Amino acid sequence: MSKGLFITIEGGEGTGKTTLISTLQKRFADAGREVMFTREPGGIPIAEAIRAIVLGRENTAMDARTEALLYAAARRQHLAEKVLPALGRGTTVVCDRFVDSSLAYQGYARGLGIEEVGQINRFATEGIEPDLTLYLDLDPEVGQARIHANGSREVNRLDVEGMAFHRRVREGYRLIAGRNPGRIVTLDASKPADEVAAEAWAIVSAKLSEGASQE
Repeated sequence: MSKGLFITIEGGEGTGKTTLISTLQKRFADAGREVMFTREPGGIPIAEAIRAIVLGRENTAMDARTEALLYAAARRQHLAEKVLPALGRGTTVVCDRFVDSSLAYQGYARGLGIEEVGQINRFATEGIEPDLTLYLDLDPEVGQARIHANGSREVNRLDVEGMAFHRRVREGYRLIAGRNPGRIVTLDASKPADEVAAEAWAIVSAKLSEGASQE
C-alpha cells in the first residue's frame, strides 16, 4: 500500500490557517479524495490535554524549555497514535502546525536555538518531515488586528505575547522557509482568503498529482 501524503499548514497568529483549512476540507470533499485533517498540539486526547496546559493563559510562568518539551511530547503522541497510522494506510494527512512551529516559536522567537529545538523534535518524530508545507506569511500587526476583530476565536497564551515576540516568530518562519525551498511554499496571507485558498489548492493538487504519478 502506498504511503499517504503529509501536508502541514504553518503561520503566525491570525494568519488565516483555520480559514484556509476549512476551505481545503471542502476542496478535498468536492474532489472525492480521502483525507484526514488534524492539528497540533492536539488531535488525540493525550495531546489535547497537553494543549490545554501549554496554551492556557494562566500558565504565564512556563519556562521556554518546558514549553518546547511539551510541544514535542504532544507531537510524538499525535504522530504515533494518529498521523503515522493514517499515512501508512495511504491517507493524505493535513495538519495544522508541525515541527516548523516549534522551530519558529521556541527555537527562534524564544531564543532557544533552531538547531537545539530541532534536535528535540528529531527525537520526537524520528526524523519524519512533511511532504509539503504551506506557510502563511503576514505582518504580525495585521494578524493581531484580525484576532481582536474575531470575537469567537480562542485567545491563547501565545496570542497575548508582545508584538516583538510575534515579529520574531515571522522572522523565524521566513528563515526556516528559506532553508527549505523544496518543501515550504510561502503564501501571501494579506491577500483575500479566496485567493489564498485558490493558490493553496493549486499547489496541493500539483503535489497530489505528483504523488500519483510516482505510484
